[in-house]
Amino acid sequence: MDHEKLRAWSDCGGDIESRFTKDELLTQIMIYWPTESIGTSFLPYYDSKVPAAFALFPKDIGQPPREWAQRFFNVQRWTVMPRGGHFAVMEEAALLAEDFRAWFRQFRQDLL
Repeated sequence: MDHEKLRAWSDCGGDIESRFTKDELLTQIMIYWPTESIGTSFLPYYDSKVPAAFALFPKDIGQPPREWAQRFFNVQRWTVMPRGGHFAVMEEAALLAEDFRAWFRQFRQDLL
């Protein structure tokens, strides 16, 4: 992940430091490249059998139609978010966390 992708794939209007601090940028880069773990970030794209939930952020690099996603994944939840980009966990952590909670709530109730 490089500076150019962080700028292009986030909802920052071209000003990357309006969304991320230099510490956040450095942390993200250091998580993946020195540890050679970038490959693990691609694993969700390969798993098509389990129930899937999608959160679509308006400034993300891709906006697949639901019909397309359903050809490759077992889509059970589809959330269109009001703001954010490709790095949603850094940009809109609260929105994403609430969507995660809503998605997993159904499984928790099934266990009770």
